[in-house]
Amino acid sequence: MNTSYLDLSLWQVALAASLILVNAIISIALNLGLGRTLILASLRTIVQLTLVGLVLQTVFQWDRWYAVIGLMAVMTLIAGITAAQRCKRRYAGIWTDAILSVWASSWIIMTFTLLAVMKGIDSWYQPQYAIPIMGMLLGNTLSGISVGLNTFNEGMITRRREIETYLALGATRWEAGRDAIQEAVRTGMIPIINSMMIVGIVSLPGMMTGQILSGTAPMQAVKYQIVIMFLIASSTALGTVGVVLLSFSRLFNAEHQFLPQRLKLPGNPP
Repeated sequence: MNTSYLDLSLWQVALAASLILVNAIISIALNLGLGRTLILASLRTIVQLTLVGLVLQTVFQWDRWYAVIGLMAVMTLIAGITAAQRCKRRYAGIWTDAILSVWASSWIIMTFTLLAVMKGIDSWYQPQYAIPIMGMLLGNTLSGISVGLNTFNEGMITRRREIETYLALGATRWEAGRDAIQEAVRTGMIPIINSMMIVGIVSLPGMMTGQILSGTAPMQAVKYQIVIMFLIASSTALGTVGVVLLSFSRLFNAEHQFLPQRLKLPGNPP
């Protein structure tokens, strides 16, 4: 089997980047008005990935636990902030809830992965494994958390009369909010479940494709991808459940009273 690795030149990268002209032509032809957005997106892609590459190269060279932990902490913080920003309705404390949920779910799964699943690596903080895996966990967990949190907050508003009726009839806050919680968690988990249903049939995941392109044997790449899919699924489930329950605790008090006034649209006065 040929395991040679193609070292892409800047010219080859530029040639691939030129394909963005397809998007530009479509935008112009259909008068979509996406010209400025496409330029900005292209520039951000190049700049952000280049900066990430430089940072990763430095961290890989240092190979120190504090550099790896520090970088993963920054990644986690950004993921939590992004998850909260994607929510249409927010409440005081939503940033804390999102960050805690992302942090707890991804780091618990990451710890299990490094200490149990990949215990044969040279060190638990080996950046070759720790950083890419954390990035994949955060990216997918972020999506599940933002979808679940947004669904729950919207459900609290649309179900307001139903919830208040349950409470007036003597139901507990859990009984009143259970349907909204179930719907939010289910919605947050659907994307990763859908991905697991079609992986290998409709799509080849990025990690698996990247390993094969770099010369890794296909079956070895498959083993890694199976591990990653289940890590992502469990992290997404933990994060979604965590953030929905934290949001639930913010919108109901200990006296089983519903507090919909805490949910605000961005820009609205408190």
